[in-house]
Amino acid sequence: MKYPKLRELKEAIKALIKGPYTTKYPFEPYTPPEVFRGKPQPSQEGCIGCGACAEVCPAEAIELKDIKSVNSAERVLVWHYDECIFCGQCARNCTTRNEKIPGVIMSQEFDLSTVDRKTLVSQEIKKELVMCSNCDTIISTKEHLLWVIKKLGAKVYGNINLVSIISEEFLSFSGKLKFKQFNQRENMFELLCPKCRRNILLFDEYGKI
Repeated sequence: MKYPKLRELKEAIKALIKGPYTTKYPFEPYTPPEVFRGKPQPSQEGCIGCGACAEVCPAEAIELKDIKSVNSAERVLVWHYDECIFCGQCARNCTTRNEKIPGVIMSQEFDLSTVDRKTLVSQEIKKELVMCSNCDTIISTKEHLLWVIKKLGAKVYGNINLVSIISEEFLSFSGKLKFKQFNQRENMFELLCPKCRRNILLFDEYGKI
């Protein structure tokens, strides 16, 4: 029993010399270490709207909404910090995490106390959606596809959809294409979802292989 007493005496002496181990927060500001996981901070510039963060969020604190109208469609992402558990999965699995400006980072901000939970939301991240020319199925956001094009380089010309994205005619097109008759080979270079692409490539205008 002597050893524990000597150990406690040693710790007491160290505490008298070096001072207490605890900080004086909240009376003095506390600076967390660099690896601290605080409030997730999304970036309008770095985010490409792929939705990977919302898919991996265990607390479902990231709201993803696809809003369609007659002439436009957009994806909106919002972080609800009152439900966030600061696990860091959104930043860890962000598609652009290794880019110069990541889509989301874990900040060092941790004191989010408030009496109104409605204020605990991030700024809305809005991205333009790209949809199938035939059935209006959402393919992805335009920024996501442009990011893929950048990564693929010359290999992008092996994908018909990405070639369509590259063309200035598509990028400046604000309306919606409609086919006079589907299952025609002449429409294979339109921007299509996987299901419609399969129909274009496998079936003729009469619905036969």
